[in-house]
Amino acid sequence: MSIKKITELLGADAKKLLEHKCKTVSKETIHQPGADFVDRIFIPSNRNQKVLNNLGWLYNTGRLAGTGYMSILPVDQGIEHSAGASFAPNPIFFDPENIVKLALEGGCNAVASTYGVLSSVSRKYAHKIPFIVKINHNEFLSYPNKFDQIMFGSVKDAWNMGAAAVGATIYFGSPESSRQIVEVAQAFEEAHFLGMATILWCYTRNNAFKKDGTDYHTSADLTSQANHLGVTIQADIIKQKLPTNNGGYTAVNFGKTHPKVYSELTSEHPIDLCRYQVLNCYNGRIGLINSGGESKGATDMAEAVTTAVINKRAGGQGLISGRKAFQKPFKEGIEMLNAIQDVYLTKEIDLA
Repeated sequence: MSIKKITELLGADAKKLLEHKCKTVSKETIHQPGADFVDRIFIPSNRNQKVLNNLGWLYNTGRLAGTGYMSILPVDQGIEHSAGASFAPNPIFFDPENIVKLALEGGCNAVASTYGVLSSVSRKYAHKIPFIVKINHNEFLSYPNKFDQIMFGSVKDAWNMGAAAVGATIYFGSPESSRQIVEVAQAFEEAHFLGMATILWCYTRNNAFKKDGTDYHTSADLTSQANHLGVTIQADIIKQKLPTNNGGYTAVNFGKTHPKVYSELTSEHPIDLCRYQVLNCYNGRIGLINSGGESKGATDMAEAVTTAVINKRAGGQGLISGRKAFQKPFKEGIEMLNAIQDVYLTKEIDLA
């Protein structure tokens, strides 16, 4: 996809997003993505050689290999959102092999899914594309619905099927978060010991984060603190939703923050808000990948490209986009993934 096509998809926001320069956190101060990212950032760390090997594999697979950026296909929605809700739009994805095929043919760095999905085809594909096994889920069949991430298997089982990494979610801010933090920290320690990389879905969850008609679950300040907790338990990659607003701390009136977060380190511009998320990932030492969000149909391509531009220009390392790809016909799903990747391959789009 050309820069001209990307500009067309951005529409009225093209100039705002492509010409913006961050005056909050300078790009010169962050650890920027690049081909040498694993050598530059992880070799000085405590990660063992097997973890470094798998990180190298993740960063050097697919169309974005050698760029320092990532495009990951995540398909765990069969549990999180129910199989019917997730796969009815495109029933071929009830079959796990088609999930892995989409990631392969779509040029992704990795495929993230459940124990069942990946184990069912592991001998055929685990050596061809990095597997990321999602080790916990929000089981959504209990009535009334409850919102809790529970473990679905062992880290050793993920290792045994040849996974390059494990992934987990923590609902930061929820009553269950303390238990989840301990569980995931212990799982990540074991994964690193066995040589697998770790990816954390850093989501906020608390009804109190909705105040006076505004939802602050994706505010820059709250999501960034979730990121900071995530890197503290040694996640190698952070998955986070793109910020949609700011001021969650001050609106809900809890916890601790500082006026300079809002006056100097952020602005209302979406790239500056995402840059603050990067800042809280140890200033970019741990890669930030943003989620692609739900599929809305005709606007999916423009939304995906917009998210990728914001993430890239903020200093993030890529997108993890599922429903926008697998809820479409196979060929269109590949086109969606390739469009996202093209943003990261386009040299005219640089850090703000």
